[in-house]
Amino acid sequence: MSYEDNARIINDDIFDLVNSCFDLEKSSRNNEGRVNFFNTYKDYFVLTDDGSYSINSKEINHKIETLHTSTGAISESFEKFIKPMKFSYDEDIAILDICAGLGYNSSAAIDDFLKHETDSKLSIDMVEISHATLACGLLVPSPIKAHDITKKAIEDELIKQDYATLSLETAEIPENIDISVYIEDARQTVQKLEDDTYDAIFLDPFSQNMAPELFSLEFFRQFRRVIKDDGIVATYTSSAPVRDAFIESDFYIGQGPIFGRKQGGTLASPNPLMLDTALPKNDEIRIALSDVGIPFRDPNLNNSGDYILEKRTEERHEARHNTKISSAVKTPIFLACEMDDEKLKRRVERNLAKMNIPSTTSDEAFYIVECENSYSKKQDEKNNSRNRILDMKEKLKKVKSGNYVKT
Repeated sequence: MSYEDNARIINDDIFDLVNSCFDLEKSSRNNEGRVNFFNTYKDYFVLTDDGSYSINSKEINHKIETLHTSTGAISESFEKFIKPMKFSYDEDIAILDICAGLGYNSSAAIDDFLKHETDSKLSIDMVEISHATLACGLLVPSPIKAHDITKKAIEDELIKQDYATLSLETAEIPENIDISVYIEDARQTVQKLEDDTYDAIFLDPFSQNMAPELFSLEFFRQFRRVIKDDGIVATYTSSAPVRDAFIESDFYIGQGPIFGRKQGGTLASPNPLMLDTALPKNDEIRIALSDVGIPFRDPNLNNSGDYILEKRTEERHEARHNTKISSAVKTPIFLACEMDDEKLKRRVERNLAKMNIPSTTSDEAFYIVECENSYSKKQDEKNNSRNRILDMKEKLKKVKSGNYVKT
């Protein structure tokens, strides 16, 4: 199976139907298949609460999920990828849209840009590995007018790549908007991009377990190269390995909006002043001290997802009790805390003892998480999630190596 086939996440049935539709269009040059597709196969699309449509995923761990939150597919784009941005609309804006899917995130960016009636230019580079997934963007009803502009750019590229044949999209792309569509592995695309190019990067893979290669430390180092100093990366996930990978890639990190999920996503920027809200305190502690924070690694940007997941599991096992506190029962979050549950306390303190931390209320425990005493949800240049996480990492090293001296 090719990487493209493995990376594609839309439902197998609709994948086959979409490919058949465009194969027929090519052989017959008849537009009826594409024009009638949505009404014919409407049951394969999922209506979300804001009236926009999503698509079911293929079966993953015996479950089928939608590509977007049921709260609202297009609303999710605005809430998670547009509202956190701090664009200066008096200047040109460049966006990199990774895993562009149906084109909703780019469409939300276009909609927001057009509302400002600016003389500046908007450039969007859309990256999506699956022709069929992009083609689904042509087949769903447009949830906002700007989606018609995105559809035109998608159609042009699908025709260029001989996937589609007919030019059916009638929207005109405004002269001050430039959209490029890359239908390939995003890891290969990003290596070809120029330094200091983007004001925003939208990172929207389906999940870290499906595509760990798109959340790896090395992939984020490419982001750090191509993003501007005041740029922002936005992603929906609150995953510890993803957040730690941003930190190791020289990003500051913050909490993203909460929409359709229990936890907020993640924002990252080279500039701490671009990020308003710190991560929750316990998230910082677990990222800094626990093996759960070990990032995904893809040194040459060409490994399979399964290989990356396997190697991370091995690294977590090797780090546990050696360089990291065990993530079992969320052990690190109990540092500097009194514990009433004696059974849980015994488990926690067994894990801590292996890292030279005598108890949850020992001097060592207080020393490691001391920086959290100044925790503030509002971030600034010095008091922020990145700096606290790095501080705790360094102190854990000292305690484990025996270099900590009680004062």
